[in-house]
Amino acid sequence: MENYELKVAGVTRQLPVIPVNKDINIASFVLLGDTELVTAAAPLLSEKLPEADILVTAEAKGIPFVHELSKILNMQRYIVARKSVKPYMKNPLTYEVHSITTQSSQILCLDEADVERIQGKRVALIDDVISTGESIRALEELVQKAGGNVVAKAAILAEGDAAEREDIIFLEKLPIFNRS
Repeated sequence: MENYELKVAGVTRQLPVIPVNKDINIASFVLLGDTELVTAAAPLLSEKLPEADILVTAEAKGIPFVHELSKILNMQRYIVARKSVKPYMKNPLTYEVHSITTQSSQILCLDEADVERIQGKRVALIDDVISTGESIRALEELVQKAGGNVVAKAAILAEGDAAEREDIIFLEKLPIFNRS
């Protein structure tokens, strides 16, 4: 199996290169469980963020990162947009998305209490990787539906063409490999 060497925040990882469709391979970046990388990257990204009232991420890979960011930024809480409506959710707000890594449609959901926390607030959207931008766009739409003002879209990595975007904040580029 081919690997890609990623260096970010002083940490090096060997990422397996895997196919996501017949034309494209990606370097598989999995942040879950990587305490060293989370704690190294969070302070660096926190320095790049504009002032925000609350951080929002999508379930699940961005959760440890947004948790660490919220600690560094002295925030009392952050919000996780869930990927399905849960029985405990009162009046959930939803938005549908299709991203490169899920390969199917999914929904993002906020509970009524989270919607109230977002209303009128400056919101920084946080993810582990921004690639096609569909997930972060859906999260932005959901936050706007909830009455929040998105002031930043940020991730540890920008994959492929996302690295050329001027509307996102990131630490390092991650290439996409065309299969030829």
